[in-house]
Amino acid sequence: MNIASYIEHTLLKPDLLRPAIQKLCEEAIQYNFAAVCIPPPFVCEAKRKTESTTVKVSTVIGFPFGYSVIGAKLAEAVSAMADGADELDMVINIIALRNRDWQYLSREIYSVMPVVQENNKILKVIMETGILTEEEIIKCCTFYGGAKVDYVKTSTGYAEKNVTVGTVRLMRAHLPPSVGIKASGGIFNYDFAKQLIDAGADRLGSSSGIAILTGEAVGQQENY
Repeated sequence: MNIASYIEHTLLKPDLLRPAIQKLCEEAIQYNFAAVCIPPPFVCEAKRKTESTTVKVSTVIGFPFGYSVIGAKLAEAVSAMADGADELDMVINIIALRNRDWQYLSREIYSVMPVVQENNKILKVIMETGILTEEEIIKCCTFYGGAKVDYVKTSTGYAEKNVTVGTVRLMRAHLPPSVGIKASGGIFNYDFAKQLIDAGADRLGSSSGIAILTGEAVGQQENY
């Protein structure tokens, strides 16, 4: 299995310095990772570093809590695409979800998704499975699968509970085959990464991509 092709090499800490982003991009190119996932202010730089390679540039929208208003998320998405982002990971409004406000969530996704699609970019929605009930996860999969997003992503990495194999299996059972799954949050080694892929994950978001490939020990404080 070419596990590198599943990995989005990720750095989303709020205090990142430019050299760390440069190194992340160089590592992604060296190991042929699928993408780098970085904060919006670094999109332009990451795009320059990965130009003429197969590495995609992904960034986050409404991160990490998802309660930005719809107009703010739309503005973030437009700005990120203008800077060169290939893929957008948008945190859904989790407050709306927990309050069962599906009308709001419908306005949100159908405001942002058409603009992303018009620009031929990829949209992943993050639903933070670690704080959701099984019923809520299934409802999200049905709703966003019906909306035909590109991927549904498990986690931001900020919740106390990280991704599990069981959650990925549950999502795969309730998503159409055309909608991918991005697993993230607490993926530190090859064995767990492979279990998630076997369960149905199409992408893995991790700050430990090299450790996953090489078997290097890594501290479990970096979830995102």
